[in-house]
Amino acid sequence: MRTPVFSRMLSLPTGEETISVPVYTCNTLVVGSGAAALNCAHTLASLGVSDVILATEGMKMGTSRNTGSDKQTYYKVSTAAERPDSARKMAEVYFDCGAMHGDIALVEALGSLRSFFKLVSLGVPFPHSALGEYTGYRTGHDESCRATSCGPLTSKYMTEALEKAVRAADVPILDGCRIIELLYKETNGVRCCTGAVAFDATKGTSPSRGLAVIEAVNVVWGVGGPSSVYATSVYPESQTCALGTALLAGASGVNMTESQYGLASLSFRWNVSGSYQQVLPRYVSVDADGVERELLPDVFPRLSDCMTATFRKGYEWPFDPAKLSAGARSSLVDLAVFCERQKGRRVYMDFRKNPAGLTAITPDTVGQETYDYLKSSASLGKTPIVRLRQMNEQAYQLYLSHGIDLECEMLEVGVCAQHCNGGLESDVWFESPSLRHFFPVGEAGGVFGIRRPGGSALNDTQVSSARAAERIAAVYTGEPTEVTADQLTLTKRYCSLLSAGGEGRGPALAKRLENGRLMDASGAFLRNPAAAEKALATLRCRIDGFFTENTADNAFTLLELVINYDSLVTSAAMLASVLAYVRDGGLSRGSYVITDKSAEDLVRDTSGVVCDTVHRGVIGRVSALSGSGISFGTAWVPVRPIPSEDNWFETVMRQFREGEIYR
Repeated sequence: MRTPVFSRMLSLPTGEETISVPVYTCNTLVVGSGAAALNCAHTLASLGVSDVILATEGMKMGTSRNTGSDKQTYYKVSTAAERPDSARKMAEVYFDCGAMHGDIALVEALGSLRSFFKLVSLGVPFPHSALGEYTGYRTGHDESCRATSCGPLTSKYMTEALEKAVRAADVPILDGCRIIELLYKETNGVRCCTGAVAFDATKGTSPSRGLAVIEAVNVVWGVGGPSSVYATSVYPESQTCALGTALLAGASGVNMTESQYGLASLSFRWNVSGSYQQVLPRYVSVDADGVERELLPDVFPRLSDCMTATFRKGYEWPFDPAKLSAGARSSLVDLAVFCERQKGRRVYMDFRKNPAGLTAITPDTVGQETYDYLKSSASLGKTPIVRLRQMNEQAYQLYLSHGIDLECEMLEVGVCAQHCNGGLESDVWFESPSLRHFFPVGEAGGVFGIRRPGGSALNDTQVSSARAAERIAAVYTGEPTEVTADQLTLTKRYCSLLSAGGEGRGPALAKRLENGRLMDASGAFLRNPAAAEKALATLRCRIDGFFTENTADNAFTLLELVINYDSLVTSAAMLASVLAYVRDGGLSRGSYVITDKSAEDLVRDTSGVVCDTVHRGVIGRVSALSGSGISFGTAWVPVRPIPSEDNWFETVMRQFREGEIYR
C-alpha cells in the first residue's frame, strides 16, 4: 500500500512547548471507513484521481460494517420484470415524504441503478432469479417493490467489497486516525475547506503527540450520523459522532430535527424489525424482583389487533406518531415498551412462547393480512422461534453468532436512536454550500426529510459518494493551499487539556453517557419543549466550560474528550433546531411526538397527538452563530421542486462534453 505524500514539518506552539507536526498533502482527503467513504475513495481512483488519502478511526469501526436488521434493505429503482418503474416515480416517493429537496430526490433515484450494479460487479451477493431478475419486496414508507437485500449483513458485505476495491486501487490509508479539526480559509466571503488535523492516540507519546496535518484541495466527510449523542442507541459503540467538527468549521446543518427511532436489542445492538416482528413474538415486562407480565394485552385488548400491530411493526419499524391512533396503531408497541422501561422495568421479546391467547394461526386470531403473509412465507409454525427459522434462518443465526440463542432465552429491547435523516447541508453534487470543497456524504449528509423509504440510506451512501467523486475529478483538481500553525486553533485547545494529573478515560466516558441521557430525556422520540429548553441551556454551559472543566491524563483519554466535545456541539445544534421548529408552530411528525404528556398518559390516550402539515415544504437550516460562545441559529428554506429538464440527447451530449453539467 502506498504511503501518503509527506510535505514538511510544521512547528505548532501548544502553550508550554512547541511540537513538530508532520504535514501530508493530497488532492482529496476522504474521512471514514463506511460504505460512503470507501465508495468515494474507490470512485476517485477509478476516475484517475490518484492523489487521495483515506483516514479513519478504524477500518472495522463504522456503522456500515457493524449494523443491520432481519434482512437489511437496499433501495433502488425497481429491476423486477413485472414492476414497471422510473427514477421520476422513485423521486416522487422521496419528495412526498416531506422536507426534502426535489432535485436531490431525483439525483438519489437516477444514481440508484448505477450504484447498485457497481456493487453487484464488485461481488456483493444481491439475489437474482435463474433468468437474472433482481426482484424486490415492499419496505417502509413505500408500497412498491424496490427493496432488495443480501440478508442481515447487507452493508457489511458492501464495505468488505468496497474495501477490497480500495486496497486494490492502492489508496493510502491512515488507519487509527480521528480528524479533530477541519481547516479552512475565507476569501471575499467564501469559505473553503483546506484540509484537516488527524490524531492517532496510539502515538500520543511521540514527538508529534500523534498529530498530523493533511493539506487537501477537497475533504469528503463520510463519518456517519450523530451516533454518540444519545445514551439509548442502536448505533454501534465503535462509531462516534463527528458532525460537530464540521459545524464548528462553518458547514451548515439541515433537518437536524429528523432522527429516526425504533425497537432494538440492547446487549447486542441490532434492529428488531422485519421478520423479528412478523413471526409474532410476545413482549414481556420484568420488574426488579423478576416478576414477569405480558405487556401488549394491556394496550391491545383484542388479540387480532395486538397481532396485527406486532406484525406491522416489522415493516412499520420506525416509531411514527401517525401510527399511534390510525390503522394498526403499530407505534403503540414502541410507546408501551418505552413506558415500561421508564418505570424501571426491563422489557423483552420472547420467541419461545406464543402471545397470550394465541393458540393457532388463523385469520381470526392474527388478522387476514398477517395470516396471508405467514402462509405465503411458509411460516405457520407453532411458536415464534419456529416461525422465525422457517421465514428467515439468517435472522436467528445472527443472534446465535453473538451468543444469544432465541430458542432458549428472551431478548431485551428498548426504543433506540437509529438514524438521522438530517445532517450537513449539501447541493446536488453533495458539496457544502457554506464550506466549499467539503463534501458530506452518506448519513453525515442531510439529504432526507421527515421520513424516508427503508433502505434508502444504503442507496444514498453510494449515490452521494459517487457524485462527490465525479465533481472533484471534473473541476477540483490541483494543488492544496499551504496550512499555517495559526489555523489549528481547536487543535491547540485540545492539546491544552493534557495534564499529568488529569482525569482518566472512565470519567470521560461517564460524562458522555450523562450527556446522552440528557438527549434521551429531551430530544429523542418524546420531546417536551420545556425540557428541551432546559437541556439546551445545560449543554451550552458544558460547551462554554469544556476547556476549563476537563483534563486528560493521556492521549487515549484526550481522544474521548475530543469525541465528547464533538457530541456536545452536535447535541446543541440538534436541540436548537428542535426548539426553532417548536417556536415556529411545529407539531409531532416523522419519528417523534412533541408533547408535555408522559409516556404513560400517551399510552392511555393518543387523541391529543396532532401531526404537522405546515412544515412539509420547508427545511430548517442550522448554522453556528458568530460571537462569544457556541450557539446556533435556524433559518427556514423552501424545498426545491423535482426538476423537469429538457433532456434532448444532443443537448445533454454537448453539456457533458463541455463540462457545463458541473457548473
